[in-house]
Amino acid sequence: MTPARAWKGESMKMYIARSELAPIVEKVLAGERLTFEDGVALYRSNDLLTLGALANYVKEKKNGNVAYYIINRHINPTNICFVDCQLCAFARKVGEEGGWTMSIEEVVQTAARGYTDSVREFHIVGGLHPYLPFQYYVDLLRALKYHFPNVHLKAFTCVELDYLAKLAGRSLRETIEILKEAGLDSVPGGGAEIFARRVRDLICTHKISGERWLEVARTVHECGLKSTATMLYGHVETYEERVDHLLRLRALQDETGGFTAFIPLAFHPENTRLSHLPWTTGMDDLKNIAVARLLLDNFDHIKAYWIMMGPKLAQVALRFGADDLDGTVVEEKIYHMAGGQTPQSLTRAEIEHLIRQAGCLPVERDSLYNPVTPAAVGSA
Repeated sequence: MTPARAWKGESMKMYIARSELAPIVEKVLAGERLTFEDGVALYRSNDLLTLGALANYVKEKKNGNVAYYIINRHINPTNICFVDCQLCAFARKVGEEGGWTMSIEEVVQTAARGYTDSVREFHIVGGLHPYLPFQYYVDLLRALKYHFPNVHLKAFTCVELDYLAKLAGRSLRETIEILKEAGLDSVPGGGAEIFARRVRDLICTHKISGERWLEVARTVHECGLKSTATMLYGHVETYEERVDHLLRLRALQDETGGFTAFIPLAFHPENTRLSHLPWTTGMDDLKNIAVARLLLDNFDHIKAYWIMMGPKLAQVALRFGADDLDGTVVEEKIYHMAGGQTPQSLTRAEIEHLIRQAGCLPVERDSLYNPVTPAAVGSA
């Protein structure tokens, strides 16, 4: 019996009645939107099984018993960045050991390594390089679109887009339109961290504000592009600040409908200036997936990012509200430079095995969650 169907059993009803989450369960089953206070109560609860079963109920009601994945590749053109974020193990200053900046040709060569017609997406993020001109980013998109015309280019976070507008000397909207014409297809959700000013002052002092991140995302959506959304948790934030973050995303989604998915990201403290902080626990990771699924009622998809969680815990998350494992990834750098010990890639067969063993049906998708037809599927 799946958790979604288990809610109909008398024994489950009796269990719920004894749970501290009973009032919230009743609201969810009645289709009522949860409040800020409900979100805080969910985070404070240790009744993980009820929380997970409720989130899985919502997931299955919304998407059925499926789990999505994509054949994709991550590309980081540069890790040179002038923003000095305390949370970051990825960035380097100009001339610092471990820094890199790819030429356009090198970006294309990186994208071509192991490329097959099965690849659906290039996920492109990098640092805020103080000397690269705006034209570099335009040419990068054009070159990738020329060499890989059928690959979706998900590129440049809201933080990067804000910076690129300054480089271009144009409005944000004009900048996005230029990049869109060059081949930009959608925008990744990184850089959101936690929106609360108190938190940003402690972990990413010089990064754009949470309000500006939301403003950039709104403009992206108004320009006809979709994006994902993230939350970096497990550092100095409170439960209340997590809920505030989620509800601000929910409000923008009400307004634009432009977010395709939400991705909770656990903070990895190793090799950062916050290395004294403990790593998140499995319980915290699963709880964030479940709470997100319950609060973000207008988001179609919640992603269990296996690179961050590890394949095994991400598999469990498919029963705690997640319906997507991301993809094959290939050569992930940002989390691994922060001490991540997970693999840097998974094959299609490995991802589908994880999904099936979780009791779900694997569905290969494109970047906008359209299922890939069997005739279009190649090897990866």
